[in-house]
Amino acid sequence: PREEVAYVTCTYRETCIDQPDFLATIDLNPRSPYYSQVIHRLPMPNLKDELHSSGWSAGCTCFDNITTKRNKLILPCLISSRIYVVDVGSQCRAPKLCKMIEPVDVFWNCNKGYLSVVHSLPNGDILIANMGDPAGNGKGGFIVLDGETFELKGNWENECEAPPTGYDFWYQPRHNVLISSAGLVPKRAGRGFNPDDLKKGVFGRRLNVWNLSCRTLTQCFDLGEDSLPLSVKFLHNPDAAEGYVSCALSGIVYRFYKCEANNWAVEEVIRIPAKDVTGWIMPKMPAFTVDLIISTDDKYLYLSNWLHGDIRQYELSKTCKPRLVGQVFVGGSILRGGPVTVCRDEELKCQPEPLVIKCKRVYGGPSKLQLSLDGKRLYVTNSFYSTWDKQFYPTVVKEGSVMLQIDVDTEKGGLTVNKNFLVDFGKEPNGPCLAHDIHFRSGDSTS
Repeated sequence: PREEVAYVTCTYRETCIDQPDFLATIDLNPRSPYYSQVIHRLPMPNLKDELHSSGWSAGCTCFDNITTKRNKLILPCLISSRIYVVDVGSQCRAPKLCKMIEPVDVFWNCNKGYLSVVHSLPNGDILIANMGDPAGNGKGGFIVLDGETFELKGNWENECEAPPTGYDFWYQPRHNVLISSAGLVPKRAGRGFNPDDLKKGVFGRRLNVWNLSCRTLTQCFDLGEDSLPLSVKFLHNPDAAEGYVSCALSGIVYRFYKCEANNWAVEEVIRIPAKDVTGWIMPKMPAFTVDLIISTDDKYLYLSNWLHGDIRQYELSKTCKPRLVGQVFVGGSILRGGPVTVCRDEELKCQPEPLVIKCKRVYGGPSKLQLSLDGKRLYVTNSFYSTWDKQFYPTVVKEGSVMLQIDVDTEKGGLTVNKNFLVDFGKEPNGPCLAHDIHFRSGDSTS
């Protein structure tokens, strides 16, 4: 069925508004009088959590048991390291908080902090990746929640296996593999982007390959200094032994794939060149690809280019040679009339025009993506992380972020901004907020 509601994580951290973060419920039914509006807000009990990623307690397609339902949404907090469990099953349009795990439990039981991406495991448990230790030093790995009681079970990997940094992950049970990305060191990059941090190990460089059943690290790929691999996705086909990882600072997308003797390999398949600029923090502006998603039929790959401002659609008939078939600008740092001047651009002939929807100028750049199950509607928010939002897009922090809909040509490829859809988080009752992760109750391309 077509998606009718979306759950979006929203934060007030760095906005100077002393209000708790909340989970917004968005009406996505075009026939509804509340279409593209926030119809419910579930505030958290604490301040400055930085709600970031979210994930379902059960992925229906991962189980033979057809009774498994998406009834609980897990909200790990990037800054506080708290974990919220939200009941969306009782009233899907008015979710309720049903459990909370305090940071001290995560710190003492797991020696972990700065929680990021969450997915359900094939055995029903819930896996949450982390970026650091309680003090904010870089430390990768995962913590596990019981899939029924949501009690904290401890670390997933052995202590000696924890990578130096972590952020995202994805897995393929039929190949007994989990692959995770690197992220960054929270206490350094968490204060904002500083060019002086480059070449000092603050930004990750590794892609990690894990044995899913043994929970051991089997291979590591060095993707280059300060490459910052963030988003990891396998193809949806459960037999497929390949996927992609996007590197935010290098602008490179690598394909990883299984080869002989259960070993894995990586190859560069997409490279988005940096732009030579003036009026910016550095003379070269990297693409900074925040998110990568794949359509459920494995036909298209989508990238959000947070700094340059475009969303890209690649056709995957030859998975080793993705072909760019769609591109649309929805903000960014290189818009015409802004403070940044592009001196040399390998791709564009001129700087893009600003985007205006329903009389609102859209600032910021595309961050988190979510795709409908039929692949025809791509939704996007424009908050990456509150501290970096404040640094690179202060207008977004002042006026609030937005959620947009991009219409997708699923036959030939192509992207078009839907001018009838706008969720304006600048009009929230408690003041403008920053919106990030998106999930649909009926299923989406990332769960």
